[in-house]
Amino acid sequence: MNLFVFGMGYSSRATAEALRRLGIEGLSIAGTSREPTSDTGRGSMRLHAFGGDAPGTTLGEDLAAASHVLVSIPPDAAGDAVLRHHRAELDRAGKLRWVGYFSTVGVYGDFGGAWVDEAAETRPINARSLMRVALEQQWRDYAAARGVPLLILRLAGIYGPGRSAFDRLRDGTARRIVKPGQVFNRIHVEDIGRVTALAAQRRLAGTFNLADDAPAPPQDVVAHAAGLLGIPAPDATPFDAAEMTPMARSFYSDNKRVANGAIKRALGIELLYPTYREGLAAILAEERTR
Repeated sequence: MNLFVFGMGYSSRATAEALRRLGIEGLSIAGTSREPTSDTGRGSMRLHAFGGDAPGTTLGEDLAAASHVLVSIPPDAAGDAVLRHHRAELDRAGKLRWVGYFSTVGVYGDFGGAWVDEAAETRPINARSLMRVALEQQWRDYAAARGVPLLILRLAGIYGPGRSAFDRLRDGTARRIVKPGQVFNRIHVEDIGRVTALAAQRRLAGTFNLADDAPAPPQDVVAHAAGLLGIPAPDATPFDAAEMTPMARSFYSDNKRVANGAIKRALGIELLYPTYREGLAAILAEERTR
């Protein structure tokens, strides 16, 4: 397997680590980063500079050799930077056997707290999620034209070590904003890595949700994390009275419970961290062993 990753960030690094743990013979990993020099030599990973605003100048050879490509770069105002700048090089990847694309559960929009699965209509509210719907279709069209399997993973809110309620509590930015009836799904970064690695190994195709088993009010997660740390939880703030950026407020316009059964059935697995409770406990346990 020669994996090329566009956007070697938090979730795609977890994928690379999960692939290594699978012990795939001859595994080779390359990809792009905005600052590749900071990662030189880490995990025998070859990184190339690519920020999305201009073509990457050094990635051609590694991309041409790719058997698997994972796209983990969010859209910009002009659309998909990968297809815009590197479609020709991707076309020349003669050994390409699988493509993966990280999307978002935001494509569903607002369902008033009801459950949604992959058969639900996509009716995004904000411009970011509207762009995601368009880009999902662009990648479907590309994969169909190439005759290769395409996996689209619609990710819930990502958390994990260094990016959890613990970090916000410690730096004083955690808030318990209460909007009655509002719930969100989350997904631990290790579950993203494991699921994506297994799907790449098996060349799984299709569009799947990747979310936890227990959508929950955001204020409950903060309170639970505070309890684990043994500190008081922040006071509750009503949503209508909370000061938030327009982007932060926009997340509360989507209210739904995201079903995850399809991806678990497809891979024959359960999540490592089915709820935020197991996920937060694991993060804290890891911190305390350092």
